[in-house]
Amino acid sequence: MQTQLSATLALALAAGTVSVAQTQAQAQTQAQAQAPAPGMAQQAAAAPERIREVASVEAVDPATIKPGTVLFTDHRDKPAVPENGLVPYLDWARTRPAEAAALAPFPAYREPDYTVTVNGVAKPRHETLKVYVAEGRFVVARPPEAIDLQAFANLGFVQRMDPAIKHRTLAPADVTPTKDPQAAFAKRPDRPWCGPEGTVCIESRYDLEGKLPLGVKLANKLEEGGAKKIAEFVAFQSELRTLPPAEAAALSGLTKVDTPVTGGLEQTIFWVNQILRFGKFLAVFQPMPGDPTRTVVTTYMALAIKADVLDRKAEYARVPVLKNLLPAQVLMGNSSFNTGTSISAGLPTYARNRITAFADALGKR
Repeated sequence: MQTQLSATLALALAAGTVSVAQTQAQAQTQAQAQAPAPGMAQQAAAAPERIREVASVEAVDPATIKPGTVLFTDHRDKPAVPENGLVPYLDWARTRPAEAAALAPFPAYREPDYTVTVNGVAKPRHETLKVYVAEGRFVVARPPEAIDLQAFANLGFVQRMDPAIKHRTLAPADVTPTKDPQAAFAKRPDRPWCGPEGTVCIESRYDLEGKLPLGVKLANKLEEGGAKKIAEFVAFQSELRTLPPAEAAALSGLTKVDTPVTGGLEQTIFWVNQILRFGKFLAVFQPMPGDPTRTVVTTYMALAIKADVLDRKAEYARVPVLKNLLPAQVLMGNSSFNTGTSISAGLPTYARNRITAFADALGKR
């Protein structure tokens, strides 16, 4: 799920630091890098015809969705434009309020405000975010009461979603926003992360693939003595849970399916080591209108990226080896440096694979 997920702009920044000469090398290694590996995410990637691209998932009658097909949209009308599909957080909350309310880390979430120290002087800082959102919908040939959501709300299931991302359980007392004052802005104001009974606390790590680690090394060398070093991996912490009935019931207005919500599964990324601020995977379950023997599943993936990372395109333009690769290009899967089927493939590919892998898992149980 980690989606995270999510947690995936690190690859964009990294790829934005790779030299032009390496682009030629990438073309030669692309076939090898994309060779399928074991796991559901790779199986999903092997059947791209299963994805049906639509402008709006809600506009399609769920009764017309064919078995094995996943409707998908990430609201990109100009895929070749580097930042197309990335929406300022405040615009997202204004134009798609129900979606933003459901996919933000917690109710009343705001862009982070915190203090940074520069040359020994503490200064307040407001951080702006941009959001990538993907939505999928598919049908399971079983009634909702025959789907055991608890079977998916565990570490083992998350580990099977994408073998390239490594996960382990995390003690709730050890979550970074609780222990690190610098991350206090990521605390929930209403309760501790992973606090309620039945939630699973997870720590995850994804090592960048392909040529991206080389790009990180180059960027760090160029910025010696300057900015904070870029890591060659993405580390993130998340909370996995089934939604309480009252929370799940409130999501019927989001999906626009005219039947009661019978359940929800949610994984929230609340801390990331770099580049991202939060992420969420959400799955909503409802009976098929007119046919309660089938279940409509609507899925969402959201990732919030620090806007200043995307703004680095201006500084890259001043460095000859960097100017031809923008962070947003790799983030949105538009670079020859995108690799494989996991996070290094870019957000659109990763989101498709993640949602399709989830559909496969539900279909097999």
